[in-house]
Amino acid sequence: MTIEATRTRNERRTELAAFLRARRSRITPADVGLPPGLRRRTPGLRREEVAQLAGVGITWYTWLEQGRPIHVSVQVLDAVAGTLRLDGAEREHLYRLADIPTAPAELAMESVSPAVREILGTLEPLAASLQNARFDVLAANSAHEHLFWRWHAMPCERRNVLWCSFVEPDARERFVNFDEEMPRVVATLRASFAQHLGEPAWTDFIRRLSARSAEFAQMWARHDVARPGARTKVFKHPVGGLLRLQSTSLAVADMPECRIVVYTPADDATRDGLQLIRSRATERPDPR
Repeated sequence: MTIEATRTRNERRTELAAFLRARRSRITPADVGLPPGLRRRTPGLRREEVAQLAGVGITWYTWLEQGRPIHVSVQVLDAVAGTLRLDGAEREHLYRLADIPTAPAELAMESVSPAVREILGTLEPLAASLQNARFDVLAANSAHEHLFWRWHAMPCERRNVLWCSFVEPDARERFVNFDEEMPRVVATLRASFAQHLGEPAWTDFIRRLSARSAEFAQMWARHDVARPGARTKVFKHPVGGLLRLQSTSLAVADMPECRIVVYTPADDATRDGLQLIRSRATERPDPR
């Protein structure tokens, strides 16, 4: 095994250990029918309680949570996942960190074909963009550009959803339900991160964003994971006013780690606001 492969495997084990500790800490003895017992120094279940409930040896589970190089089977991980009450996204995250191939590896393909660009254009007047697993915006249609016009108080450093949301000073004012939605976005990023451990582009992005935003760093440290899915986001636009938009993620078969994110109006007021934005679009310079 190469030095790089060994480093990646060690990073994966470290991530696995931190994830298990974070999931264990959120479950109380009462949640699984155990008595509270003596005073606990840390919240959640003890290691021996997880091992007992999962039907595995305490030494084995301790080594797993310490990130030691031990053999792990799908059956045992299933038992641990059940004990920790992991949902579907969390189970997949656990398997990836444990090097259990439960799904085909996703490929990083970031070249945008003319066909995909045409699809984005045909989705007008709905705002749509192509994003990768790191939430980089690889391409967008005009409606998307108009929707996020004046989002930045300064030249955009990165065309990335997380970077703009956490770093731009006006983002919190524009993104009305930021506190509700961004923790889930970070959790989705964390789930994807398991497949990119040791990759400089990913680790550098996490490091730089954590340094720029303490709030992102705190969310990242929770080890929450989630899948992309339909969500309602509320934006305040300088022309369209308050906009309630449902974001829907559409898979792109030729780009397994990418998705087309489409914003559809959730009410008539939003539909009218988007129409007003379109009508005013010709009165200002091209946002790009």
